[in-house]
Amino acid sequence: MTRSVHPQPRLQATDCRPWKDCSHGLLEGVHGLFTDIDDTLTRDGSIEPAALDALARLQRAGLPVIAVTGRPMGWSRPFARDWPVLAIVAENGAVALQRDPAGADGLRTMYVQGEAQRRDNSARLKLVAQQILATVPGAMLAQDSAGRVTDIAIDHSEFAHLAPVDIERVVALMQRAGMVATVSSIHINGWFGEHNKWTGAQWILRETLGRELAAEVDDWIYVGDSTNDQPMFERFALSVGVANLRRFASQLEHWPSFITEHERGAGFAEVAHTVLQAKGVA
Repeated sequence: MTRSVHPQPRLQATDCRPWKDCSHGLLEGVHGLFTDIDDTLTRDGSIEPAALDALARLQRAGLPVIAVTGRPMGWSRPFARDWPVLAIVAENGAVALQRDPAGADGLRTMYVQGEAQRRDNSARLKLVAQQILATVPGAMLAQDSAGRVTDIAIDHSEFAHLAPVDIERVVALMQRAGMVATVSSIHINGWFGEHNKWTGAQWILRETLGRELAAEVDDWIYVGDSTNDQPMFERFALSVGVANLRRFASQLEHWPSFITEHERGAGFAEVAHTVLQAKGVA
């Protein structure tokens, strides 16, 4: 099989096929799955039962699942400990959490950036956040901000609402300050650094399993739901959007290879079921 070390050709909506049309032959060699969390596994902030059951079935089958999210480290800690996942990469690739009985709260915590860099960035992040709140009407920090250590998040759809023009203003202010800015299904995230979901996925696979994702990316699946999943859709030949991805149709520049029939956690469960069928362990 040809390895996708470089990005896939840009896919448009017309290239995105129903997940049910994915042949079992493409899935027989799958090593595991990467997945977003919000509105991919969850609905209204809680994991859907179908998704939790799918995670457990994949774990029993020996197929690791790694969640990669824009959510903060603090928010992610209980889920990294309690969900049947290998690890959670939080804050868009900056922090990783893995179960470890010897660690604090039963977790091992890893950072891409060193302590001094995180400390310096923290002051810069606060200044940008203050500017956004002062200049964009209705802008509010995300309610999970207390658990963030490497980025800032502005709520646009979780507990507050920002119009598309104001979302664009927030992104522009972040970028003008030299930050990376992405828009998820609920938040606008901004940070200083070169990390993102793709680099975070590579990093955590190396840390946990000693494997190089770039060399075997065609043997892994990525499941997501939003515009900030596009770097992953672009890299994974087996990229899947859950059905609610369609709400971002006008904003997507790179579509996944497949899209599920069902939304959110039910869509993730749809992916898991087909993979397990292809492996003969459904």
